[in-house]
Amino acid sequence: MDSDILAAFDKAVEDGVNVISISVGGGAVPYNLDPMAIGAFGAMERGILVSASAGNEGPTKMTVTNVAPWMTTVGASTIDRKFVADIVLEDGRVINGASLYSGPPLPEKTYLPLIYGGNASASWGFGGIRAGSFSASTCIAGSLDENSVRGKIVVCDRGGNARVAKGDVVKKAGGAGVVVANVAPIGEGLVADSHLIPGLAITESAAHTLRQYINSNPNPRATMVFRGTQVGIKPAPVVASFSARGPSVESPYVLKPDIIAPGVNILAAWPDGVAPSEIASDTRRTQFNVASGTSMSCPHVSGVAALLKGAHPDWSPAMIRSAMMTTAYSQDSQGKPLLDEKSYNQSTIWDMGAGHVDPEKAVDPGLVYDLTADDYLNFLCASNFTRQEIRHIARRSISCSRKQSKPWDLNYPAIAVDFEASETMAANEIVVSRTVTYVGESAGSFSGTVNNPKGVTLTVNPMKLDFTAKGEKKSYSVGIKAEKLKVTPGNTVTEVGRIVWSDGRRQVVSPVVVMWKQGY
Repeated sequence: MDSDILAAFDKAVEDGVNVISISVGGGAVPYNLDPMAIGAFGAMERGILVSASAGNEGPTKMTVTNVAPWMTTVGASTIDRKFVADIVLEDGRVINGASLYSGPPLPEKTYLPLIYGGNASASWGFGGIRAGSFSASTCIAGSLDENSVRGKIVVCDRGGNARVAKGDVVKKAGGAGVVVANVAPIGEGLVADSHLIPGLAITESAAHTLRQYINSNPNPRATMVFRGTQVGIKPAPVVASFSARGPSVESPYVLKPDIIAPGVNILAAWPDGVAPSEIASDTRRTQFNVASGTSMSCPHVSGVAALLKGAHPDWSPAMIRSAMMTTAYSQDSQGKPLLDEKSYNQSTIWDMGAGHVDPEKAVDPGLVYDLTADDYLNFLCASNFTRQEIRHIARRSISCSRKQSKPWDLNYPAIAVDFEASETMAANEIVVSRTVTYVGESAGSFSGTVNNPKGVTLTVNPMKLDFTAKGEKKSYSVGIKAEKLKVTPGNTVTEVGRIVWSDGRRQVVSPVVVMWKQGY
């Protein structure tokens, strides 16, 4: 598998591509052991932007993958479209859900018996051993008792097998419909699926309501109503619950994910010979399907990167990523802060990175933060990688400079630093430098403004950058002075601010992330 990935990178480089889009996840491992990071480094050296999925292990923190700083790491957001389906209880209550089911509906004005899979476990063999509660509650193949579920709507918890596979298990056991219920920590995020039988997904809070109804009613009954496509959904976008979250295990000093893009219920081309549910018993075939995941958001950013490369053929991969990050937005369509689908609380920097990609603004960012292969090698040296480990990545011998640098000195569009927190901690200061490249067509002048993170004072010098020609570079320093803060052992407190450079027409935004860490 690893050799196949590296061979694919080599072939893409040989073909002369400008962008490589990788909708492939993986565990977080050191860069020198990560074939994606190794292949992407070689591509970056040849001027190719590598856009990669952040992964679908959210909403748990520190799950983001494909985190090498020379890769553009893409999380997922919703759009303003949903595929709405409801489960209607016999007492009149309506629980909202989501579904792509398009087959025959349930009998009109008829309520069917409702049962929780965990209460319908099958007996196996002569000893009458029953399926485990987890197997039955998640509707694993062979776990449901046919006599218990026949003709009923079965509620199945997420986990153990694919969401659509649960409906297939219910169908084979004689059930009439399936409700796929979110469990912790998935929360309120919903993904629509093309179920084989009448079926829908419901949120974690809705699942509690539904189970309470089942447990408190001697004869619980319900039906399902499929309402099709609805647009203009608000709030939108929000960070997808499944989207993997930062900070990066490998280096918290590189903001990951970099950016988010549409990745929930996305219309996508679909291969011939593959069922929309990807289940063997599904005989349906389609040219297009609706899919969700950071595998869907990554190609959006790849497409934007291709458009930016077309508009600016001389831009490096780092310049293209910078343009997308510094122009990204962090407010929804109603002008309110982007929310997290897990709980519909305000999303954090580790959920959305720099924000949601904005193609129209990215094409004319004003200033960009550029990086070369040598800059990344210096970052690896500053991150205490050995010469041998760096050689695995760069495929050549590297000698690290004796000049001591820090990982946060990498000329990234975002700044992330940390302080050791303790009761005796003095008010420490870290100074970080950044260099911007002017990409406007005529002379320009940018003024800086600062939004301090809580408990931090940012000092930017200089506060004005004047440019006479396109391609001109200017540097500035950022003094980051953090107040003393007590942190529980083994924990980290994060506060976020930002630095904004503006010429009156364009805003170039760099998040500033400050962490207080306390070891055990």
